[in-house]
Amino acid sequence: MRHTTSRLLSAVTLALGLFAAWLVAWPAGVGAQLSTAGPGAYAITNARVVTVSGPVIERGTVVVRDGLIAAVGPNVQVPPDARIIDGTGLTVYPGLIDASSTLAVPRPTPGATPASTSGLAALFGQTAATAVSPNSTRLPGLQPEVRAADVIRPGGSEVEAARSAGLTAAQTAPRGNVFLGQSAVIQLSGETPQQMILRSPAALHVGLAPIGGGQFPGSLMGVYAALRQMLLDAQQYREALAAYERSPRGQRRPGQDKSLEALLPVLARQMTFVMQADREREIARALDLAQEFNLQLVIAGGREADQIAQRLKAQNVPVLLSLNFPRRATAASPDAEPETLRTLRERAEAPKTAGRLAAAGVRFAFQSGGMTNFSEFLSNASAAVAEGLSREEALRAMTLRSAELLGVAQQLGSVEVGKIANLTVTRGDIFDRGRQIAHVFIDGRPVELRPAAPAGAGQGLSGAWVLRLNLGGMTGEQSEYTVTLNLQQQGDRLTGSLEGQLGSGQIAAGNTAGNEIEFTVPVTLPGPAGQTTDAIFKGTVAGNEMSGTVQIVGRGPGTFTGTRPGGGGGRPEGGTRPDGAPARGPAAAPPGAEAGGVGGTYRVELNLGPRTLPATLTLRQEGERLTGTMTSEFGTSEITSGTATGNQFRFSTTVTVGQTLSLVVSGAVEGSRISGTVNTATGNATFSGTRVP
Repeated sequence: MRHTTSRLLSAVTLALGLFAAWLVAWPAGVGAQLSTAGPGAYAITNARVVTVSGPVIERGTVVVRDGLIAAVGPNVQVPPDARIIDGTGLTVYPGLIDASSTLAVPRPTPGATPASTSGLAALFGQTAATAVSPNSTRLPGLQPEVRAADVIRPGGSEVEAARSAGLTAAQTAPRGNVFLGQSAVIQLSGETPQQMILRSPAALHVGLAPIGGGQFPGSLMGVYAALRQMLLDAQQYREALAAYERSPRGQRRPGQDKSLEALLPVLARQMTFVMQADREREIARALDLAQEFNLQLVIAGGREADQIAQRLKAQNVPVLLSLNFPRRATAASPDAEPETLRTLRERAEAPKTAGRLAAAGVRFAFQSGGMTNFSEFLSNASAAVAEGLSREEALRAMTLRSAELLGVAQQLGSVEVGKIANLTVTRGDIFDRGRQIAHVFIDGRPVELRPAAPAGAGQGLSGAWVLRLNLGGMTGEQSEYTVTLNLQQQGDRLTGSLEGQLGSGQIAAGNTAGNEIEFTVPVTLPGPAGQTTDAIFKGTVAGNEMSGTVQIVGRGPGTFTGTRPGGGGGRPEGGTRPDGAPARGPAAAPPGAEAGGVGGTYRVELNLGPRTLPATLTLRQEGERLTGTMTSEFGTSEITSGTATGNQFRFSTTVTVGQTLSLVVSGAVEGSRISGTVNTATGNATFSGTRVP
């Protein structure tokens, strides 16, 4: 009987683990991963080489071998086994570095709090999507021990977009409120977090957003008070630990405090203290705090840093300057409120800050600042050059200076022998408007670039969409709604409005990458109170159909499907689909739905003994290469390392369910039917489904 019970428990554990793995947002990369095939040596010949650390080589060769720069110069011998890239007309730069970001850090679930566990998330022991330190004595948001290295996930549309804009590495920090946590310097490639991480921990990051929800600190002044108090507590904790270590006998052992322990390297100036501050007053308070506690301070953001440049210089405090310049959140309309004079002034002054910091002798590096359109990284750096910053200083601010401030200058930041072969290769000068990113190397291997939309292009999603929302989980309330989504697409930026049974609102933070979309819009919930809150839409588009998840802040997750009557966007018959492939007839076929292929959209069910998990699997096939997404009630996840041969397919990913699990999904398509298996180190499960017409 005991053995039977043990086998039953093992089977249930396996089923729950697999079930959770398919529900959790998958930490897999999209299709543009590094190629693992091919030679270990590359040679870029006849190129202009901007080394940053030395003189420019007008016509030279860069040899890459085993992930490192093996040779660089005007008269370099090309190894016979190297794959040659003719660099005529190209310029080789060090790989660009984003000095402060949240790249590869999963977005927290809206409305989730550590205490709000319910449903399947609670079943699998997940308190919230936000990084929270277990067994901490502090509230989430006041936990400096949280580490980016523990939460980053490879791949994703943001990482792919950053690479396509020329970025190869980044400092990434957890998302949060006051103490964001400890950052890591990562490569923007790799199939596992371990392959991505270059340095961890890199710095402790602090924000100025109050915790809210009735918890202290709930105001900006409360944030500064909480920061100062925790630093004072950490000083006392350090003294108590030292006294106990000297003579433990007869003394009461100090209680362990993970949060205060995480502050000890900051107090000892062994870890940089990065404080997000834009306004002059905020920066001044950060400088006061650094003086009081003798902190190794770095300012992140720094929109008004030029107004306090002399003090920054005197205290030797560098700035991670945001390139996310102010701009209109939505397209201008006759009914829009006029912008304030302060807003207009900030927009005009933003490109001038870098030049003024350089003139004052303040060290700075460029960061993305949370931008959703990474093509603006170089565009806004070019705007800073147009406003007086030298090209040399601008390039250094996104290469060698970034590497120096992040503590990785021995590995990154310049084109030198022995350094990691991170290279950004352009056609045209990197600060010219007509530049093109031709090649990007990370860890000595070329990455596949997502083509940027030309000016005036990228309008494939524009038009009026009819969305049907299912907001299940609102007990006793209406759960299904119909709304009209009016989209305007410019490149990978989305603007527009949502109107219908949930009120009307303007889209914010809208972006698209490939066939993926994401935007936030205010909605008015039903009920006597008529509460207005944000709804976050994430999904995929295939031709004139879209589907995905909608998360309303403070509510459970929901789903949506939508169609675009008449095609929208003024796209003629025989034009192109949103993924750039030719349309066939009046309506574009789903990607990869050609005869004999596996591409398309499928409704599938994962069979877990007595339970099933419904989901939508979207497969995109290009030759034998397979990418795609899976949408369930817990969000949209991406597949990676996918291949398709005939009617059979296979892809891999990793998920974290208490521990990191590697999944291998394989199957076949027969007509409109799809079926296959999910394999892990602990067991297997099956799935089946049908293609969506």
